[in-house]
Amino acid sequence: MPTEAIDPPGIDWLRVSPKYVTVRLAGWALGTLVAVALLSLPLILVLTGVWTWLPVWLALALPAVALVLALWRLALIPRQVRSIGYAEREDDLLIRRGIFFQRTLVVPYGRMQYVDIAVGPVERQLGLCTLKLHTAAAATSAEIPGLPASEGARLREQLSARGEARLAGL
Repeated sequence: MPTEAIDPPGIDWLRVSPKYVTVRLAGWALGTLVAVALLSLPLILVLTGVWTWLPVWLALALPAVALVLALWRLALIPRQVRSIGYAEREDDLLIRRGIFFQRTLVVPYGRMQYVDIAVGPVERQLGLCTLKLHTAAAATSAEIPGLPASEGARLREQLSARGEARLAGL
């Protein structure tokens, strides 16, 4: 159910590339592998007899709970990617994300200090990038992940030009 605070009327949101799901899945797989491996160490130590004080059921429950939580995160990744959007308006850029806890960030063009593009190894293979916007406030930085590289370059140039034009008027 859209709310007016999160979805202002008359906004056509542009979505990130569906290929971004693959980037998120790669991060999920790596994180899950590390977490389950670390949480399996007590089970291995109990089964080999090194630890006798920990019950087997508890040693088994640790990686099992981590795996269930990881599967829950896996189910949410496609929806989280579909929830990411951005819209260019006359004076600002809107960035939207979130399923349960939705967030819309408004970045005025005149407040932008610089626009940065970052590319990780999986993003590079898929032709994607992450656009990062930095403002004067240290705590405020916005990013749009999962953009096609050509769209990221276009948006970087457009936002930089709009930011310079707004700053020139100050």
